Formats: sequence, C-alpha cells, structure tokens
Amino acid sequence: MLSSLINLIFPKVCYTCTIILKDNEEHLCTLCRHKLPVTNFHKTDDPTVEKVFYGRAKVERATALLRFTKKGMVQKLLHQLKYKGQEDIGVFLGEWLGEELKHIDHYNTVDLIIPVPLHKRKKRQRGYNQVERFGQHLALALNTTYCDDVLLKTTHTSSQVTKNRFARWNDKTELFTLENRDKLHNKHVLLVDDIITTGATLEACIVELNKAKNVKISIATMAIA
Repeated sequence: MLSSLINLIFPKVCYTCTIILKDNEEHLCTLCRHKLPVTNFHKTDDPTVEKVFYGRAKVERATALLRFTKKGMVQKLLHQLKYKGQEDIGVFLGEWLGEELKHIDHYNTVDLIIPVPLHKRKKRQRGYNQVERFGQHLALALNTTYCDDVLLKTTHTSSQVTKNRFARWNDKTELFTLENRDKLHNKHVLLVDDIITTGATLEACIVELNKAKNVKISIATMAIA
C-alpha cells in the first residue's frame, strides 16, 4: 500500500519516453523496451566490437549490448545513468547482458570483471562510477569476482560528451595505472564500460592490464556508437 501511495504521488516514468510506467513495468515502458536497438553481437559471434581494436590491442572477445545513436533512445538512457543519478539503469543493463553472457562458454571462463575507472575527483563530483552497478551485476550473473582496486585513473579529464570522434581519438591525456597486479596474473579479465566510440579509453586500459603476466582480456559494454 505504501509503495502504491508513493507511486501515486511520485509516479515512475519511462527513462526514454517519460510516460508513466504501469505496475508491471520497471525503468522502461514495454514499447520502449521492445524498441531498444540490441546488437546481439555475442549471440552471433559478430566481430564488430573486436574490429575496433584490430592492430591496436589484443582482445579475446568483445560485445556491446545496444547501439548508440545521437539523440536516440540509448543516449537518453545513458544520460539518465551518468548525469541524473539513475544507477538502477546500470543494474538493469548488467542483469540483462549477464543473463545472455552466462550461456556462452567463453564468458564463463572470466575470472575478474574490472570497470573502466573514474578519476577520484570526478567520482567525488558525480558520487558514483556509472559502470559500477553494471559490472557488479555482470559478475553476479557470471558467478565471478568484481574488482575495482586494480585499474586506477591517474588524470582528471573533461567530459567527452562535447568532443567529436577525432577529438576523442586524439586525446592522449587519459592515463591509467595498475595496482595489485598480482591479482591479474594468469587471469581472464572482462573489462567493462558504458560506451565504445573510438575505443581509445578501453585501449589505454588494455595497455595497463597487459602489464600483468599472461592476462587475457575480453570486453563488454552497455553500448557502441
């Protein structure tokens, strides 16, 4: 009764179209949920994400759950996650992708799930890393370990939102460092992020992770542009 009363006063709305959700709907209305542009890369062994890193960094397997288009549904969803405090979107996408990946043999060999980190200043400003809940719920689905104390960001950079693809590619200021690298030795790591554009950020992370002995790296993101 209390939940119904709260929902009457502060109704939950769809994160993409903003209509009021029905009692059996969460995060998105049924129509928007079915209209989300899913990629199915991991289901069809599509190498689209892996091709981003050809000749740049060695990646075992890579996937993205959704396709990102400017002013599209996925952009609205990620904006709510990153800038409006809606961390439950990370939970929703992590559970969704995790349920699909757990039925694929390759992802069942993952030993650690590591998020692309935020600089401590940006995390303090935002209050959370938007990838955290996504990674944690992937780890739950794959029955593996979420680890955020190995890969750290050492520089504080401005938002990537207003930068075009060339500016993002040419930005060499994103630096990461590795701590507790013994945790990575002989491990299969799943590196997770919210979105792939040029792949420059993930590439910088892979360079650091490869400093560990005999590490294998796969990638999973919420979306790809």
